Amino acid sequence: MLETPVDAAGVESPFREAYSDNGMWFDQVEGLDISDVRLDGIANFAILVSRSSGIVIRRVGIANSGSRNSLGRNNTTGGILLEEGSSNFEVSGCTFQEILGNALWTHSFSTSPRAENGLFAGNQFDSIGRDAIQVGHATHVRVEDNIGARIGFPTEIVVIENQGIPVALDTSGNVDQSTYARNSFEEIDGKCIDLDGFHDGAVRENHCVNRSSAADYPWGQFGIVINDTDPDARPVNIEITGNQIQGVKFGGLFLIGSGNRVIGNTLANVDTAGCNENAGAGCLYKPGEPEILESGIYLARGGARPVETRDNVIRDNTITGHRMAAHCVAAGPGVSLSANIVTDNICVDVP
Repeated sequence: MLETPVDAAGVESPFREAYSDNGMWFDQVEGLDISDVRLDGIANFAILVSRSSGIVIRRVGIANSGSRNSLGRNNTTGGILLEEGSSNFEVSGCTFQEILGNALWTHSFSTSPRAENGLFAGNQFDSIGRDAIQVGHATHVRVEDNIGARIGFPTEIVVIENQGIPVALDTSGNVDQSTYARNSFEEIDGKCIDLDGFHDGAVRENHCVNRSSAADYPWGQFGIVINDTDPDARPVNIEITGNQIQGVKFGGLFLIGSGNRVIGNTLANVDTAGCNENAGAGCLYKPGEPEILESGIYLARGGARPVETRDNVIRDNTITGHRMAAHCVAAGPGVSLSANIVTDNICVDVP
C-alpha cells in the first residue's frame, strides 16, 4: 500500500480536494457503472464519487486500503465515498476487508446538496477501523441486508482525539425518509447504530452482537444512540422496531426527541461494564446524570443540543443485563416518563 500520512479533511470541505492517490475518482458524472473489480492497497479512497448521479457499484472487492493521520489514527479513508449531493446510487454485493477508515458512506456537508435516492445492500465488511456504513446528510436512502464483523479494529487506529468512535451503522448531518433494515454485525468496538441527525425514518430488524467482556471493547458505547448535532434535524418520528442488540458495554438505547416508536426490540446482556459499581469503567462521565450509562433505555433532554423528549412509545421490548430490573427504562433531568408511553416491557437481571 502506498500510504502517506494525511490529516482528515474538514467536515465542511469536499474530500475530492483533500485526498489524492485514490483508486478511482469520478466528478460530475451522469451514469456510472462499476462492476466486478478488485482494489487492493489503495492509499486513500478506493472509489470517490463527487457531484454525480446514476451510480451503480456492484461486486467490487476492496482490501488493505486507507491511510492514517499524523498521530497514526485513521483519517476516514479506505473505502467507497459518495459526496456533494450524489444521487440515484446503488452499492451492492461489495466486500470490504481491512479498511482503515470508513468503508461505505455518503458525505454531503451542510453547504452542498444532500445525497438522495440511494441503496446500500448486501455488502460484507470485515476489520473496519471506523464506520462500516455511514449515511451522511442524505434523504431517501435504504441500508439493507449488509453483514459485518470486527468494526473498530484494530483499536489503536481509532480517532480518540475527537471522539471518532466506530459505528456499524452511522448517521451524520440531516438524514430523513431513510431505512436501516435487516443488517447484521458482530464484534463492534463502538456503537451498533448511531442516529445523529436521523428523523422521520425507520430502523428495523437489525442485529448486533458482542460476545466478549467489556474490557475487550475499549471504545464500547451504547447499542443505539439518537443525537441532534445538526441544527436542521429534529429527532422525531423514528421507528425503532424488532432490533436485537446483545452484549453492549453501557446502555441499550439513548433516546431523545418526540413521536418516536421503540417497539419489540431485544436488548440483551446490557451494561457489561457493570455501571455504576465498576469505578474503572468510565460510567460516571456526566455530572448530574448517574443513570445515563447503566440504563437499558435512557430518555434524555437532548444530546448535542437541548430538545423536548415526550410522546414517545416504548412498548413490548425485552431488556436483560446488569441490574436491568432496577434500571430498565430511566429518565434524566428534565424528562418525565409519564409524558411518554412506557408499557409491557420485560426487564430481567442477568449477572
